[in-house]
Amino acid sequence: MEEVLFEDFQKLDLRVGTIIEVNDFPKAHKPAYQLTIDFGPLGIKKSSAQITNRYSKEDLLNKQIVANVNFEDKQIANFKSQCLVLGAVNKDEVVLLNPEQHIPNGATVQ
Repeated sequence: MEEVLFEDFQKLDLRVGTIIEVNDFPKAHKPAYQLTIDFGPLGIKKSSAQITNRYSKEDLLNKQIVANVNFEDKQIANFKSQCLVLGAVNKDEVVLLNPEQHIPNGATVQ
């Protein structure tokens, strides 16, 4: 694996947000949800996440997550993803990274 400089890592803007809306994404190539996430002072951002095999829409609503909020937007079918929700891969499932206690939306992750 290629090493990166610490300065490169510092360019990522990782933040805590709360999922406030979850919709099916039938136009995605692989099963996915469209997430609407509240990042507090940073505002509301949208993301697509291929996590339908582990999480129901009800499980995700009001769940806090960690996301990178400073990637460029990515067009996925008819949807513009504005952030990347982070998760750990366990076999074929993605397990979302989230704080163990409630944190204010928009809090930085270091």
